[in-house]
Amino acid sequence: MASITFRNVVKKYDGAADATVKGINLDIIDKEFVVLVGPSGCGKSTSLRMIAGLEDITDGTISIGDTVVNDLPPKERDIAMVFQNYALYPHMTVEENLSFGLKLRKMDKDEIKSRVDEAAAILGLAEYLERKPKQLSGGQRQRVALGRCIVREPKVFLMDEPLSNLDAKLRVQMRAEIKKLHQRLKTTFVYVTHDQVEAMTMADRIVLLHEGVIQQYDVPSVIYSKPANIFVATFIGSPPMNILQVEKTADGISYSGVEEGKAVSWKIDLSKYFEGKLPEKLSLGIRPEHILINDFGKDKETLKLECEVDLIEPMGSETYVYLKYNGQSINAKVDPATVVKVGDIATVHIPVSRFHIFDRETTKRIPRKGEDSKKSE
Repeated sequence: MASITFRNVVKKYDGAADATVKGINLDIIDKEFVVLVGPSGCGKSTSLRMIAGLEDITDGTISIGDTVVNDLPPKERDIAMVFQNYALYPHMTVEENLSFGLKLRKMDKDEIKSRVDEAAAILGLAEYLERKPKQLSGGQRQRVALGRCIVREPKVFLMDEPLSNLDAKLRVQMRAEIKKLHQRLKTTFVYVTHDQVEAMTMADRIVLLHEGVIQQYDVPSVIYSKPANIFVATFIGSPPMNILQVEKTADGISYSGVEEGKAVSWKIDLSKYFEGKLPEKLSLGIRPEHILINDFGKDKETLKLECEVDLIEPMGSETYVYLKYNGQSINAKVDPATVVKVGDIATVHIPVSRFHIFDRETTKRIPRKGEDSKKSE
């Protein structure tokens, strides 16, 4: 078993005013691909390094399988780690880099050769075994770093932003390679990134961290469609979710905007759509792809806005349209066939069925009626 368990784990550095990791609890299932994601300084790399034994734990426990590893040195944890900078020996060939750790363990030569050949075949490195790192591309070096971990046959693979040094095209290729590698090896992977696209495309489950606290831990589809709070909603998704500050009224909601004297009211009965008694002060969230420009769509109830087109960014398969409404910027992701020009007044329709509502005070998301709010197993 290579499950990983965090129980009330705290990490505080000497001299720091606050803890970097603040009492997190986390259960990573055996053979799962889990991605730790969040902005710089959120504690994701620190958490990974505590699993590896490269950082001491201030408080709490981390277990790999049934073993508490707080006091175990890295070499006894049966883990392998891939770093951002590859960490290859420049004077050694690919074959020597792959086999070096096994030689230190004094393994049988035939076993070493068998493991190196298998890893090279898996990663497409067989024809590069006699080359040195300087003779390889960035993607090939990254595959050698992965191969060095594969030959060890560890219980857990740990990866700390391994693709951040690659160009955009190679990142896409290596994302697919790493995911296929996980499916082939059937081993637990813990992967750290600041890139939400990597998290959404690679993870079985995502741990979204902010200021040392887990904001949400779930499958990518749930994190996107049912974000736990405003931070999650605006971190996941590109362009990010639009947030309007609104207030509940007797017959709907009102929006003051950011320019004085321009408050508007909308007759929308949110209680038809959302659970419980709604607070007076709300944050209204709308994903850019759910905004319809000059189109009613199929939804019966929509919020209609007259917006000025501020900027247009053609992206090929889609177009980003930046709108101004009542002094606030609203981002829309629309079909490239949508005809608008900068300076136009566009009629925008937002289906009420696509609304996300958050308690403005707690920032927590309010569930929709009939929604299964249980976390995925």
